[in-house]
Amino acid sequence: MDKKALQRKRMWQYFIDAAVDIIEEDGLEALTIRKVADLAGYTSSTAYNYFDDLSHMKFFAALKFTKPYIDDIPNYINHNEPTLKQWLGLWECFLKHSFDAPHIYYMVFVGDLGGTAKDLFKKYYVMYPEELVALPDELKGILQEESFSKRSADFLSRSVTEGYLKEDDLKALTEITHMIWVGALVHYLNHRRSWTKEEAISYVYDEVKNVVMRYVTAEKRAALD
Repeated sequence: MDKKALQRKRMWQYFIDAAVDIIEEDGLEALTIRKVADLAGYTSSTAYNYFDDLSHMKFFAALKFTKPYIDDIPNYINHNEPTLKQWLGLWECFLKHSFDAPHIYYMVFVGDLGGTAKDLFKKYYVMYPEELVALPDELKGILQEESFSKRSADFLSRSVTEGYLKEDDLKALTEITHMIWVGALVHYLNHRRSWTKEEAISYVYDEVKNVVMRYVTAEKRAALD
């Protein structure tokens, strides 16, 4: 990395660190470009040289708060189990962390960014590659995929060769399960259900598993019980 690129990365990180401090102190909704710039010791106009708008700054800062989830993933994967069971383990991990910090995960996976998040994910992990170090290689690429459903489909592709799923069903399965989580998260955030965090997690996991079992080939269903 040349000096100019290194300086740009350093400046970018100053702003992200300031944004993280504000979120920790006052919450995601309190974040503004002006507050971040002031805390970092620069002007708002300087901050806009590194971020297109506030939503992008929120996205990058929110991603910093998903590191506990990334670190926890290996604890939920047993490579001796079928891929579909590993996928359900990933759901357990994701639900635990997403309902523990719903505003953060809404921002990262649901919030309006004014366009695609693909380049934003890639940029983040270029800036913070160390956050992927502990993960299995097959998960590193998946985590840089912007589409939640595409992430699931990529991971589940091995279930087709293992005989658990049909390839033509992957898209529908991953889209439906994604929307179950989105709907539950929105209801949880807006207090439209009188769920505790544990009840919300249990609801989504049970519904996801119910949907999955409808797609699993008959001869393999007993292996998932």
